[in-house]
Amino acid sequence: MVSAGHDAAGDAPVPDSATPDAPVPDSPVPDSAALEAMAGALDGLAVRDAPLGARTTYRVGGPAALLVEARDEADLAAVHGALLAAGAPVPVLVLGQGSNLLIADAGFPGLVVVLGAGFEHVEVGESSVRAGGAAKLPVVARLTARAGLRGLEWAVGVPGSVGGALRMNAGGHGSDTAAVLSACRLFDLATGVAAVRGPERLALGYRASALGPADVVVWAEFSLTPGDRARAEGTVAEIVRWRREHQPGGSNAGSVFVNPEGDSAGRLVEAAGLKGLRLGTAAVSTKHANFIQADTGGRADDVWRLVRHVRATVLERTGVALVPEVRLVGFPGTVSTVRAVPRGQPGDEPSTSGGGGRS
Repeated sequence: MVSAGHDAAGDAPVPDSATPDAPVPDSPVPDSAALEAMAGALDGLAVRDAPLGARTTYRVGGPAALLVEARDEADLAAVHGALLAAGAPVPVLVLGQGSNLLIADAGFPGLVVVLGAGFEHVEVGESSVRAGGAAKLPVVARLTARAGLRGLEWAVGVPGSVGGALRMNAGGHGSDTAAVLSACRLFDLATGVAAVRGPERLALGYRASALGPADVVVWAEFSLTPGDRARAEGTVAEIVRWRREHQPGGSNAGSVFVNPEGDSAGRLVEAAGLKGLRLGTAAVSTKHANFIQADTGGRADDVWRLVRHVRATVLERTGVALVPEVRLVGFPGTVSTVRAVPRGQPGDEPSTSGGGGRS
């Protein structure tokens, strides 16, 4: 379902879920007048043609037409005003740590919203923690472990933000965000309204949620279990050790494909003889076959071409259709648009009604 403030175009994280090389529709591109109106309304907050590659762990991809780094909720309200001024649906991307994104070489044709330092706070309580949407998950994991709180140790191995964790229901090592989330504050860029929501409103599933392209996580609160500090920090250290031993470093976005039920995507890729395969500036990792590495100065189009080739080959040789976990940004058929409505109109609340990936 799509709310009154959101267009349906491009909500799916992957455009070719059935056949690896299926044609996909063009993505919506706002006219120059809409972008000019937004830039004018933002009055110096927006940066034009802002590089995005360095804001992702792949470190490839083109620029955003406009980028805003929000300092507080007042800046988010200004973004809502700019979307109103555009007078038409506009492509919008809320970008966190960029640890599960592949941005097209052509860049993103609309507005990218990044949360600044004002959203990085972490407040540890006796049995809970409240963290801003821009807080880094490894930082939250270490702070809670230091306080002897159990339940977020797994997050030390996820190089994303708190907001991205909610959007993607991030997880690992036997747990996930849904297991500990108790509440969150969402700001809807389409309506300009913020509200506190419980996890039941987010439809958290395996690496998925109901957060739409206009939803910004202002903060999230997690319910944890008081325990022994030494054990909590020991678990964190063990997860760090395991990931360093089994997963590659460098420019990648973590697991490329979702593990099929009862199997491992990495095992299937390796069984298909694709470990170490290179196409242009991208290669399947020789350390873990469910990782694809991008060369320094590489091309996002090479990464996506390799993802499609791996998926097609695994399907041909094993009969298993792997589902990409990485979220595509700016590629044809992947751009989500937002249509702003004035506050007080129908649908004037955070929507939590559209798909989205971890950021």
